[in-house]
Amino acid sequence: MMRICLVLSVLSICFGISAEAQTDHAVGSDSHGGTVVATGQVVHPAGTTTAFGGRPVDMALSPDAGRLYVKDNRGLVVLDAVTMKVLQELAFPDKQGGSMHGIAVTSDGGRVYATTAQGRLCEAVVSAKGVLSWARILDIPGPQGEGSSVPCGIAINAGNDTAYICLSRHNTVAAVNLQSMAIVTQIQVGIAPFDILLSQDGAEGWVSNWGGRPPAKGERTAPSSGTQVVIDERGVAASGTVSRIDLTLMRETKHVDTGLHPSALALDSEADTLYVANANSDTVSAIHLDTFTLAATLSVRPDAGLPFGSAPGGLAIDAARRCLYVANGGNNAVAVVSLEQKDAPEVRGFIPAGWYPGALAIANGRIFVANVKGYGSRNKDPNKRGWHVYWHQGSVSASPLPQDSELGALTRSALAGALTAQAKKALSMAGRVNVRPLPVPRHTGEPSVFEHVVYIIKENRTYDQMFGDLPQGNGMPGLCVFPREVSPNHHALAEQFVLLDNYYCNGVLSADGHSWATEGNVTDHLEKSFGGFARSYTFGDDPLTFSSTGFIWDSVLARGLTFRNYGEFDYATLQPEKTPFKAVYDDFVSGTRSIAITHRIGVERMRTLACPTYPGWNLAIPDVLRADIFLRELADSEATGRWPNFMIVYLPQDHGSGTQPDAPTPRAHVADNDLALGRMVERISRSRFWPATCIFVNEDDPQDGFDHVDGHRSICLVMSPYTKRGKVISEFYNQTSVLHTISRIFGCPPMNQMDAAAPLMSRCFTSKPDFSPYTALPNAIPLDELNPPKAALSGQALHWAEQSLAMDLSVVDNADEDTLNRIIWHSAMGVDAPYPEEYAGAHGKGLKKLGLMLSGSVTDED
Repeated sequence: MMRICLVLSVLSICFGISAEAQTDHAVGSDSHGGTVVATGQVVHPAGTTTAFGGRPVDMALSPDAGRLYVKDNRGLVVLDAVTMKVLQELAFPDKQGGSMHGIAVTSDGGRVYATTAQGRLCEAVVSAKGVLSWARILDIPGPQGEGSSVPCGIAINAGNDTAYICLSRHNTVAAVNLQSMAIVTQIQVGIAPFDILLSQDGAEGWVSNWGGRPPAKGERTAPSSGTQVVIDERGVAASGTVSRIDLTLMRETKHVDTGLHPSALALDSEADTLYVANANSDTVSAIHLDTFTLAATLSVRPDAGLPFGSAPGGLAIDAARRCLYVANGGNNAVAVVSLEQKDAPEVRGFIPAGWYPGALAIANGRIFVANVKGYGSRNKDPNKRGWHVYWHQGSVSASPLPQDSELGALTRSALAGALTAQAKKALSMAGRVNVRPLPVPRHTGEPSVFEHVVYIIKENRTYDQMFGDLPQGNGMPGLCVFPREVSPNHHALAEQFVLLDNYYCNGVLSADGHSWATEGNVTDHLEKSFGGFARSYTFGDDPLTFSSTGFIWDSVLARGLTFRNYGEFDYATLQPEKTPFKAVYDDFVSGTRSIAITHRIGVERMRTLACPTYPGWNLAIPDVLRADIFLRELADSEATGRWPNFMIVYLPQDHGSGTQPDAPTPRAHVADNDLALGRMVERISRSRFWPATCIFVNEDDPQDGFDHVDGHRSICLVMSPYTKRGKVISEFYNQTSVLHTISRIFGCPPMNQMDAAAPLMSRCFTSKPDFSPYTALPNAIPLDELNPPKAALSGQALHWAEQSLAMDLSVVDNADEDTLNRIIWHSAMGVDAPYPEEYAGAHGKGLKKLGLMLSGSVTDED
């Protein structure tokens, strides 16, 4: 077996922009016709691009290559493969959503099959005029008949009478009789099968297994959607395989180990070789079919020196040109791989794509690219004002297959947009000797004035919701739902230290938000799950959702430093389980502490390094209780002189529980969160550790709010003796900026390409310290101010209370965000106050004033 590395080096391409200089990037349209996204990357797809209102994850051509059938999170989109015009959009029946993968067309072109996240195989018939309509549906329940099977990849035999379906949660391939539309048998394969191809003679099939092989006795494991998977010491899934199945005997005959998250498959019949894209390893594996052994492993990163982040998830082969094309989701580019030398594939260059290319197809000298995030959340009725984060606008790009003479220019464009030079520069900035400590060292490994970082993660607020009433920042008072009266400490901290009025969350909701906040990246699993998070809605409890580079605490621990977890990734349960908030609050205030709390943390390392008494997600537990536990441990550390270098503290109460009767009002939730934060900062600032401590505070995502600049603009607080005092910082920062800055403070290299390219937050700091402590402000809103009982309500107030009761708040951010937004707004502003729909989500109305002009192509995580 050979491991082939990329021969094209970004060092041959001169960009001359440092990672620190990216704060000058403009969000939205640039002067060259591209679109700058929140990561600072520039999206400029080659060829013709067609956008539509979904997130495309897979596609298939009609047999005559005249039509392109695209599966997105909503249903099917039919494109004319010549003109690239949308011919039809067909939603899945019963408002179901597309699964992560899986669409196929019969060889006669008469039927199209697609899988849904909720567990269906849907059949669409093609009329004489080429119009699709749904025909039969096969419901495939999950294991033991519970939940969804999460069907993914589909392969149809030559006779068009049998379909083979990857059932992700069953760990099987189902053979479906297409005449009776019934499952004939299931073939056991690896864990979480994703894609399937059949041999030309139909005798065997090959299946990519996201979760790899079953664990051996004694191996470290963790559960993923009901199945134990092999993990490493960080909790990241550590196996990927491709299975060979005998379609006569209906059983697996062999499997081969590949990289992580083996996804799309492509067959090179001429070379008798199977290729698989390993999305969580940045590689493509080549498998000899005659022996079913690994022939080669090819890195598809733009530079061999870069860390993880390219996320290859789609493949297509051009046999005539002897080229393999690879969709690099993280680089917004398609890698062009030469297959001229058998067992020695070689990356020749890159084609610019839209945001997060996830699937590929080739026909008539053109390559089609399904861009999962495409142009982002820009799909709306042009007669309506405003934008929303869930108004997805994915795209499909089509461009001629490049000639060798064209590939150089395309590569330069693709790599410039992907910020590979900036990421490479950040990684190559090795520390110098004999330099004085700085708050944020200029080079990795140089000393920082900080020995301790407290990283506080909260829930779901936008900038204007919290700080819209601050005149010194770019706020809109009319959108400020939680003003100074409700959040006095947030306001005071922003005024006394730095007010960041151009800070953004990268993510959309908690499943990807906590990944951005702790990993600086999201995997293909999450990017392709917006049709329904049916495998899991992860909060640190599914190892298949984690990036292969792990978490920020893994980097800190690898540096030989210490870490303590306070609540992150923890589902806390009260004993008794249904104990109401008021009882918990009264128990805390009285000091009796008679209510027990149990904990469930999915990542073993986090569990072993967690404070055993600090509760994570549970909205019946006040944040002041959480702060009290944290401060008790701080007092113990003061006595010993030993305090962890890095601490993550989860304060979730600003999420709120709507207007559920007998739960805290939305403003009481935020007031509780505010007081807890204020007390923590005050006590830290009066401790022996304050001279060498920095505190970062941000939200996991901003989905439950409104903002006049953009729906992803959020709050970030930075407190330390070296933080500038009383300053407004309008530089562009985001969640990966926080992680990049923390890594630099601790001398850790960036974890992945995303945080490596993010701007450091150096401009928040000064070299002249001010050791003055902070004094917490008291709450003006009673923390036990409760929503009225249902019997006391009528009209709209009763309606919103009933909507609140219907929400599932047992899982982080499982409530419908639009409904919760409206409930919070009407609770704070009055039931008759007009809802500011034009300022919800990613509307971008205020970016032009900032010189950050938002175009119609800005993406959903800007």
